[in-house]
Amino acid sequence: MLQLIEGGDLRPTAPRIAARAGVSLRSVFQHFADLETLFAAVADRQAARIAPLLAPPRADGALAARIAAVAAQRARVYEAVLPVRRAALLSEPFSGEIAQRLKAFRLLLRRDLARVFAAELALVPAAERRECLAALAVAGSFSAWMMLRVHQGLSAAAAERAVARSLRALLA
Repeated sequence: MLQLIEGGDLRPTAPRIAARAGVSLRSVFQHFADLETLFAAVADRQAARIAPLLAPPRADGALAARIAAVAAQRARVYEAVLPVRRAALLSEPFSGEIAQRLKAFRLLLRRDLARVFAAELALVPAAERRECLAALAVAGSFSAWMMLRVHQGLSAAAAERAVARSLRALLA
């Protein structure tokens, strides 16, 4: 399934998955009770593939260095997951498994931002802090990355700079 998605088939069907794997359709469902079980296995495999890229950015040091580190990490992660994440977003409304995994990943990235920029967020009035963190999360989100890379046609390096610029502006 991952190979099909990475090859451009963002909604592979069970018959195409079976054909790609060189097995019968029945064999697919002997290994996986249903498509949700298959999605869970694919999500686990994808998570293992990108785990080395998810080392949390440091929360100490100069603000400029922390912003650069967050933008660079997001660039590495989002470039690595681009086709699979696009496929997941297509299936998210129809798959509880995918929706749960994406929600958890978004929460992880938001928590990283809260930790890395805790000193700056502490200076924001309490009534505005949650909104500021929400804006940071949007600026560093996969949706923003897609807008920059796919819809605006920026290179990965230019998109990374745009993310850093957005984070800087929000933290100024």
